[in-house]
Amino acid sequence: MNSKRVLITGAAGFLGSHLCDKFIKEGYSVIGMDNLITGDLKNIEHLFKLKEFEFYEQDVSKYIHVSGELDYILHFASPASPIDYLKIPIQTLKVSSLGTHNCLGLALSKKARILVASTSEVYGDPLVHPQNESYWGNVNPVGPRGVYDEAKRFQEAITMAYHTFHQLETRIIRIFNTYGPRMRLNDGRALPAFIGQVLRGEDLTVFGDGSQTRSFCYVSDLVEGIYRLLLSDYTQPLNIGNPDEISLNDFAEEIIQLSGTDKKIVYKPLPTDDPKQRQPDITKAKEVLGWQPTIGRKEGLKITFDYFKSLPKEELYKIPKEFSKTLK
Repeated sequence: MNSKRVLITGAAGFLGSHLCDKFIKEGYSVIGMDNLITGDLKNIEHLFKLKEFEFYEQDVSKYIHVSGELDYILHFASPASPIDYLKIPIQTLKVSSLGTHNCLGLALSKKARILVASTSEVYGDPLVHPQNESYWGNVNPVGPRGVYDEAKRFQEAITMAYHTFHQLETRIIRIFNTYGPRMRLNDGRALPAFIGQVLRGEDLTVFGDGSQTRSFCYVSDLVEGIYRLLLSDYTQPLNIGNPDEISLNDFAEEIIQLSGTDKKIVYKPLPTDDPKQRQPDITKAKEVLGWQPTIGRKEGLKITFDYFKSLPKEELYKIPKEFSKTLK
């Protein structure tokens, strides 16, 4: 049994819950933390019976307290979809600024290593393709996506400041589009949106002309990359994602084919500042971590589609819950 303790914020979310599973499997004691504004206890209820798992419903933007020793912190608390951060822009900014500051302070006091979850959105609507870690990005700070993009850019900056000024052990991961079981159907991202539409018998909605590209990484591959980065000696931002790029038109057709239906694609205007291209350059991850994806899109999509298909029918029609508009 590994005696090390790890705190995972955003533990009830899609990625956070899979990380809890990973660290439990590797023998760690896991402390999960989430304010449940976008997370769901269903994602981690299978862990509640384990003595190696603790959970605290807590908003890391306000404060963090963890008693006892702590070896690692993984800061994954953040809204991560357009629907979320357009509904709760202030909370989105706060969790990656005040929340990150609190996590870094805790790491410093506990002498713990911290890994923060950044995103490919720091590259904005990129002028460089594929995106490598040396690219500084093309971001509109006052556009509708700015609350997420700039929050994550600030998160990287304050993390690196703690690393250079306090010599804190920090790691920064830039996550590209990831998918798999436990995603929320109605979170506004292309993959769950497409699957939800075909399962409801609807045509698929593509925004813009569908020529914009995405690169989808299966969740188990991403989690393995996160785990390796945390335990590595690499302190600069690192891309983790699957470089297998596909247009949204072609991706929608794959979902239709997978569903065995004859649904059509309907087009709506492209949202403001929506990135036209998204493809990670994972050269660094291969060199530093010996990591690359192992799950192909066909295999991962089948698993994910079957997961969504197994959900209770009412989940398909669930309207995303309204979030608190508190601006304190």
